[in-house]
Amino acid sequence: MNKLMLLAVILLPVIGGGIAALIPFKNRKYRNIFLELLVLAVSAMVWWLLFHRPEEVFRVVHFTGDLSIDLKLDGLGMVFAGLISALWPLATLYSFEYMKKERHERVFFLFYTVTYGVTLGIALAGNLMTMYFFYELLTLVTVPLVMHTLSREAVLASRKYLYYSLGGAAFAFIGLIFMIVYGSSIDFIYGGVLDAAKIGERGGILLLIYVMAFMGFGVKAAVCPFNSWLPQAGVAPTPVTALLHAVAVVKSGAFAIMRITYYSFGTDFLRGTWAQKAVMAVVIFTIVYGCSRAVKETHLKRRLAYSTISNLSYILFGVVIMTPLGLAGALSHMIFHAVMKICSFFCAGAVIHKTGRNYVHELNGLGKTMPATFGIFTVSALGLMGVPGLAGFISKWNLAAAAVESGDTLAYFGIGALLISALLTAVYMLTIVIRAFFPGRDFDYKTLEGTADPGWQMLLPLGIFCFFICLFGIYSEPCVSFIIKVAQGLW
Repeated sequence: MNKLMLLAVILLPVIGGGIAALIPFKNRKYRNIFLELLVLAVSAMVWWLLFHRPEEVFRVVHFTGDLSIDLKLDGLGMVFAGLISALWPLATLYSFEYMKKERHERVFFLFYTVTYGVTLGIALAGNLMTMYFFYELLTLVTVPLVMHTLSREAVLASRKYLYYSLGGAAFAFIGLIFMIVYGSSIDFIYGGVLDAAKIGERGGILLLIYVMAFMGFGVKAAVCPFNSWLPQAGVAPTPVTALLHAVAVVKSGAFAIMRITYYSFGTDFLRGTWAQKAVMAVVIFTIVYGCSRAVKETHLKRRLAYSTISNLSYILFGVVIMTPLGLAGALSHMIFHAVMKICSFFCAGAVIHKTGRNYVHELNGLGKTMPATFGIFTVSALGLMGVPGLAGFISKWNLAAAAVESGDTLAYFGIGALLISALLTAVYMLTIVIRAFFPGRDFDYKTLEGTADPGWQMLLPLGIFCFFICLFGIYSEPCVSFIIKVAQGLW
């Protein structure tokens, strides 16, 4: 029964999204209720599986040889599936109010809901073939979301996103082929599946293939130099960009890199090689590059996009340390950053929805007329900075501790990058907060007449995100303890 639920949680959002697009609901309220109940039901099923985890692999279809679509819920998949299923119902609720002013709602919610199922497919993939299949499918179902407004900018952004994603997937596919040839299987097994007898003297080639696969999957994780699609994707409606930047797409890229590093190639094969140093150098550079561009950026959503680029490489930095403690740091930041970043993006979306203002210099004084929105934004900003008592401090501490424990000289440079990034994060996030709450003595508040906080459908998710940013900051022990067990291969 539980094995069948692995497939059901993937198919239900796909089928339900299609039904919602076809049924002629009496009004949007009934459609919204249907969609919210659908998403909540899927999330409830996912959490049932997390607490009643099936040990067996569920084979959906077998092609030939080792090629099959298999579903399995292991420790790493539990972390990602739990994260997705916790955030998606709140994101869906938020989108109901936001999309009131947008056109083509039926099409939007069709792909928005289908994306939930496809992302769960990546989390529940039992082998590299299955993950690659859903990874490619994720690109196809999110392109219509990026180009939703059908403006020239949206079409160009979706085209770039498609080209980059397909190009990255081509490099990832090469990794799949080499794992089929040189691995004992393509299943995800902690420690890796490379067969030493098959490798022989071809270790150098396989290291090159790992770097290629890393950069291929790294396109969605926005590593340099393949990150320009992410800021441009900010033209999409905020519910889309929040999921692109916080949950579905970018985290799928980071998750895929965790899989190939720890469960396919294996850290014993990679640690100490030129390949490890190469990918670590890339992510350290990306950390500094992303936050530096965020300081310069004046468009609100693009500033948060560059922040995402930097923080995604925090996660990858933990991955490429290639120790259990490094993976634990990566997983903790994957979770905590998702909550903090979706919170900050939804705050930005609330401002855009209520005021139509898109640039940082236009936010002066809004802290007085939108106090709840900017109060919550301030909490998320402090969390992203790594202020003690909030979630970001915990994950950054775990990453720094892993870097010190590794004894790798290049990892010490990574600690320096984290410190530089924390300083620059304070600059580009607190600039927004200060403008909102302290616009200056001569500021005319009459220019803000008619602006106010959004309705409960937006504020409730924001309040919940804010609560968990604080909760994880002061009581993260259960979550981090489970993550450490996952990182040690005990789940």
